[in-house]
Amino acid sequence: MKLQSVQHLLEPVLEPLIRRVVKEEVELALRKHLNNMKRNGGKEVNSSESRSLQLQFLNNLSLPVFTGARIEAEDCSTIKVAIVDALTGQIVTSGPESSAKVEVVVLEGDFDGDEEDNWAVEEFNNNIVKEREGKKPLLTGDAFLTLTEGIGLVGEISFTDNSSWTRCRRFRLGARVVDGSGGTRVREAKTESFIVRDHRGECKNLITSIFDEHVSIRENWQRWGFP
Repeated sequence: MKLQSVQHLLEPVLEPLIRRVVKEEVELALRKHLNNMKRNGGKEVNSSESRSLQLQFLNNLSLPVFTGARIEAEDCSTIKVAIVDALTGQIVTSGPESSAKVEVVVLEGDFDGDEEDNWAVEEFNNNIVKEREGKKPLLTGDAFLTLTEGIGLVGEISFTDNSSWTRCRRFRLGARVVDGSGGTRVREAKTESFIVRDHRGECKNLITSIFDEHVSIRENWQRWGFP
C-alpha cells in the first residue's frame, strides 16, 4: 500500500525527467551522426576537388626533326601520350578522363610555365604556334587521338615549316584534352624544345656525308698503293 502511494507520488515527477533525458540523448546522438556525415561528405568533395590530372608524353622525340618527315619517338617508335594522376604519377585507367580525346599542337620552344611547371589554360593556348601567313598548316597529318585506358598513340604527323622564324627558333610539341574530361581540369603536356630543319637540309647533309666517306675511302686506297 505504501509502495503504491510512493509510486503514485513519484510518477508525475520522474516521467517528465525521463522523457527529457531520453530526448537529450537522442538529439545528441543525431547531432553526432549529422556532423560525421558532413565531415565525410566534405572529405569526398575535397578529394574530388584536389584530384590533379595531367597529360604526359611517355617517350622522347627522335632528333633531329626535319620538315616532311614523320615525327617519331626514340628508336623510331610511336609517340605515346598518357593521362596521369599528378600526385601519384599513376596512369588513370578508368573514368571518363581515361578515354578522352586529345589534340597534338605546336608550342613555342621557350614556353616553360612557372618554377613548378604549372600554367593556366590561357597561357598554354597563347603559346600555340600557327602557320606563317600564306603557308600550309604547320602540323600536317592526324593530330587527334583518343585515349584507351589512359594511353593514346600519336598518328603520322609532320612539320611543313622549319622553326627558324619563331621567337626562339625552336618548337615544342604539346598535347591538350579537347573532349571527355568530364569537367575536370587536365593540365596539358609538352615535350622538350627542339629545332626543325628543312628537309632539303637533310638531303644536303646526306650527300655531304656520302661524299666525305667516298673521299676518305679513296685516300685510304691511295695510301695502300691502289690506283
